[in-house]
Amino acid sequence: MIADHNNHQLQRFRAALSMLMLPIQTLADLPTRASNWFSDTLASRASLLDENHTLHQGNLKLKARLQQFEALQAENMRLRDLLDSSYKIGDRVLIAELVGVDLDPFKQQILINKGRHSRVFSGQPVLDADAVMGQVTQVNALNAIVVLITDSSHALPIQVLRNGLRGIAMGTGIIDQLKIPHLPNNADIQVGDKLVTSGLGGHFPPGYPVAEVVSVEHQPGEPFARITARPLAHLDRVHEVLLVWSYEQKLAGGEEDTGAPGDAAQ
Repeated sequence: MIADHNNHQLQRFRAALSMLMLPIQTLADLPTRASNWFSDTLASRASLLDENHTLHQGNLKLKARLQQFEALQAENMRLRDLLDSSYKIGDRVLIAELVGVDLDPFKQQILINKGRHSRVFSGQPVLDADAVMGQVTQVNALNAIVVLITDSSHALPIQVLRNGLRGIAMGTGIIDQLKIPHLPNNADIQVGDKLVTSGLGGHFPPGYPVAEVVSVEHQPGEPFARITARPLAHLDRVHEVLLVWSYEQKLAGGEEDTGAPGDAAQ
């Protein structure tokens, strides 16, 4: 020991012995390390699962809010379009919301949330942001029934915007189709022509967009052409509508007084 202390004779032996013992120490320590690693892994996994669950719930909430924001944005755009349309029309209008749809496949009718208390009257024109939708047929205190222009019982006086040719747009019972009967084969009407209200009949003021001609068929031996048109109004997905009072209708007593109700849009 004195020689080793003075001359370090056993240092090499101890180093070699330490190298030989290292694998044994590693193997002896392996269960402890494995246990610690397994515990840490389980804890990390549980933490990740909790965090993932929390993030998933938060993501669902954010998606729900996003859907609400998108719905509000879409509604805002629709109302803005309606407001723009009301300025273009120039007549007094009232915005109403659709609250019901007639499920009868042979009828094209909707229920709106404005009625007699808002001075709605039978025969009143109803529009969306783009074109004529139909007209009021029945008025109750707080709601009204609107028949769409595609209803098989509805007929609307129209004229071709390009040349003023007059005709009648009749409903077919199909939501995206109108027919224009009783126009002769040589009538000046063609695919792409825009149809607008003619003002005849007294219900619809002239110049409101109605439909676009999509087909003109000349039947040999038949006196009249077979003409179909597509409504320009979004009849199958509208949420808000415009009720219109023209200046002539107001003078004729369509409103009980000239003051606009509180929910009317000027």
